[in-house]
Amino acid sequence: MSNSITDKDQQISYLKERLHMFLEVLESIDPETTSLEDIDRLIQMITDVEEKIEIFNNREKLLDQ
Repeated sequence: MSNSITDKDQQISYLKERLHMFLEVLESIDPETTSLEDIDRLIQMITDVEEKIEIFNNREKLLDQ
């Protein structure tokens, strides 16, 4: 398992990388041949990013205490 990212700059970099990957995948999709599974993968990518944001926010709250 990887180390937790607790540094705010590293968290932002991680999120930017994930969003960049999402955009690359999105740009590469051909709307005429996209399957439901492809769309499900895109939704899962966004869900994963949202979950990471929540985790990062919770860590930040814990560190502030």
